[in-house]
Amino acid sequence: MDAWGKRLAGVRGVLLDISGVLLDCGDGGGVPIAGSVEAVARLKQSRLKVRFCTNESQKSRGRLVGLLRRLGFDICEGEVTAPAPAACLMLKERGLRPHLLVHDAVRSEFDQVDTSNPNCVLIADAVDGFSYQNVNKAFQVLMELDKPVLISLGNGRYYKQTSGLMLDVGAYMKALEVPALGLSEPPGVALVFLEKGYACGIKAEVVGKPAPEFFKSALQELGVQAHQAIMIGDDIVGDVGGAQRCGMRALQVRTGKFSPKCGA
Repeated sequence: MDAWGKRLAGVRGVLLDISGVLLDCGDGGGVPIAGSVEAVARLKQSRLKVRFCTNESQKSRGRLVGLLRRLGFDICEGEVTAPAPAACLMLKERGLRPHLLVHDAVRSEFDQVDTSNPNCVLIADAVDGFSYQNVNKAFQVLMELDKPVLISLGNGRYYKQTSGLMLDVGAYMKALEVPALGLSEPPGVALVFLEKGYACGIKAEVVGKPAPEFFKSALQELGVQAHQAIMIGDDIVGDVGGAQRCGMRALQVRTGKFSPKCGA
């Protein structure tokens, strides 16, 4: 306990991931991870400030909170930092009109966003919406823009549901980025690719973990400095690594997608 006391000294706030930490998603919404409802209740009864920091993009923030409350969690919508609301603010501030490749259950978050004549593409975890036709349409929109902008709600590789591991939005984000050809490409090959228009060199802008601005927003809402906060998640890259790069402490739980083989 002395070792843990030293590691947690000065902590005033806790950021909690949701999927893989509080619940495993699945049919019917998901099931709470053993002890998670009680753990949240104990944190809220402590001296610590608590906020929920999620990359959930299959549901609107309201639907997510409704599900968690039905499962017994003490949580309200104002306590959740989620990528869709953050993306809406960014879109409006920059005058961006997105072509949306998102799950139907999160589309309502963008009701007040102008989507006519798109000048960017925004993707989220669309699940079955990631058909060839839909992904190719997003690719076509990007290729037709003089200055293509690709926005991704998170860049996770995979997550866990009750039925097993599921491919996350990061794989589709990488497919749409169409990286620019590197210096290692033979000049002749590069010329052919450039002539055919394949190398558009798009780098996605990530709204969500592990983007520093997303963590900073959560910390601002929490009302603590980075060195006073700890992030608890199941993703060694998005949760732990992202938080540490922002100056926070972080813990990886052994639930969700945690694997003793690779730690993530």
